[in-house]
Amino acid sequence: MSFVQVRGVFQSYGNRPIIERINVDVAEGEFISIVGASGCGKSTFLRLLLAEETPSKGSISIDGAAPAVEPGRERGVVFQRYSVFPHLTVRENIVAGESFAAPLGRFWGARRRAALERADETLARIGLNHVAQNYPATLSGGMQQRLAIGQALTARPRILLLDEPFGALDPGTRLQMHDFLTDLRAQTGMTIFMVTHDLSEGFKLGDRVLVFDKIRWDPHDPAAYGATITYDFDARDGGIPYQLKEDTDVLETA
Repeated sequence: MSFVQVRGVFQSYGNRPIIERINVDVAEGEFISIVGASGCGKSTFLRLLLAEETPSKGSISIDGAAPAVEPGRERGVVFQRYSVFPHLTVRENIVAGESFAAPLGRFWGARRRAALERADETLARIGLNHVAQNYPATLSGGMQQRLAIGQALTARPRILLLDEPFGALDPGTRLQMHDFLTDLRAQTGMTIFMVTHDLSEGFKLGDRVLVFDKIRWDPHDPAAYGATITYDFDARDGGIPYQLKEDTDVLETA
């Protein structure tokens, strides 16, 4: 059984269809890059995976469980804009990410001391232990995004959802973040979905690259139809689409 199963998913906002007929299976530990033109439903699909939205039709199942009706701790999310608390230190930001599940959103006594120890472990993993007492405003863009990812990791999610996480970074910092995410994935074994507008980034980091686009188009009503997955590339095998790869194998053995 696939770890993530998406079956016949449609999503509309009012009378406006956004995505339609989405079917995909993802194995645990896979890195899925999602690319496509603006407005093709990539971020909508990510919100559906997060269970922040419910599909108009179809279902999304994680590890065989019933479809979720709201976001849970098994799914972490990081956006392009740094989702950190500017009034808290780096260390306190990590603790805050864990405290959401605590009564009244606060830790006390031994529980707080244990949370601080776990925060220090997370900071060491993401390479920010040397700035634990700093505030986010003093960090570079790449370091702030590391902190946002660290927050997402505090819940020990099985799935990490990234929405243009490196889009606001300069090219050099972006490459550093590629290395960081690759190492982090090797350490955690998480299943990752990442939306990106950078095709080369998608193929560099992803095991598979899903392309969202509209296959139906009405010139008199461009919003009449939603987008779907038009290509599913295996980035581990030279970027050959699954179906094309099967056809090529048949020709080579003929």
